[in-house]
Amino acid sequence: AGTHGKTTTTSMVTWILDYAGMQPGYLIGGVPANFPVSARLGESDFFVIEADEYDSAFFDKRSKFIHYLSRTLILGNLEFDHADIFRDLEDIQRQFQHLVKTVPGSGLIITPADTANLEEVLAKGLWCERQTVGSGQADWQLRPLTADGSRFEIVHQGQAWLVEWSLLGQHNMANAIAAVAAAVHVGVPPALACEALGSFKGVKRRLELIGDCAGIKVYDDFAHHPTAIRSTLEGMRAAMQEDADSGRLIVLIEARSNTMKMGCHQHSLAAAFDAADLVLWHRDPAAQLDLEAIGSAVKGTFQALDNTQALIEQVAAVAQSGDRVVIMSNGGFDGIHGRLTQRLAERRTESA
Repeated sequence: AGTHGKTTTTSMVTWILDYAGMQPGYLIGGVPANFPVSARLGESDFFVIEADEYDSAFFDKRSKFIHYLSRTLILGNLEFDHADIFRDLEDIQRQFQHLVKTVPGSGLIITPADTANLEEVLAKGLWCERQTVGSGQADWQLRPLTADGSRFEIVHQGQAWLVEWSLLGQHNMANAIAAVAAAVHVGVPPALACEALGSFKGVKRRLELIGDCAGIKVYDDFAHHPTAIRSTLEGMRAAMQEDADSGRLIVLIEARSNTMKMGCHQHSLAAAFDAADLVLWHRDPAAQLDLEAIGSAVKGTFQALDNTQALIEQVAAVAQSGDRVVIMSNGGFDGIHGRLTQRLAERRTESA
């Protein structure tokens, strides 16, 4: 559970257990690349579920995760989101307080070592053991070996295990260490858990490479909260710095979530794009956002355009070999993904 990384972390835990031969059931709110479907019953007593704080139904306004009664619980992070149903951060924290009380005394709660919003929740009490992940004095410690997060070590009780994989970014390393801690709690040896991550393929729409057009790589990403946007782009920037042939980082974004449209992230959005060279924003007249203020605070170049075709044509006009284009939206974005890769392919044909 948490504001960010739920789908990826759930997919990691599921893959580790499957790799270890446990044949778990699972329910994931996305499409894990290691599995053909997003849910299955499984062939064992283990079931992995993505725990969402959104309300259960129109007749049950409690968060869905209240009903899951987990034995091993990962709390990845906690920030304000879902402004359409929560008044403020305290309103969300109250639901998380209920969640931690559902974990039995024989269970385990895994959290970051230094997240103030979660610490306030846990200070209200819990009935089970807690383990922390992160750096410093955490029970499970992360030791990055590369700037882009593609190689790192997980350290626990004086032992270290290497992870080498295809994913990028600090956020994915944080997801991974929590997933390993959870898998170990249910019986997977740490070395085997880390080995499994080496063949973890990620999740659809999480910095997923969807096209390579004459050296211009196009990615699809689900990020729709400033923190997730920033961590994803920082991971991509770190990877680009390892590549001598990389060019600019171009971002296309649609403010589609209710929280974003309501302007709740107005003051934190600009900094989320610090790693980008060019930000192309899809203007939505219904969104309560001051794009002029955001644009003036963005470090790179910022343009707000009225429709997706204008975004496509702008990318086609400026993108060069070595550039990375990241499309960010939690929706279909008017089919821009396929249209953009097609337009870049057409541009290549036109210039041939």
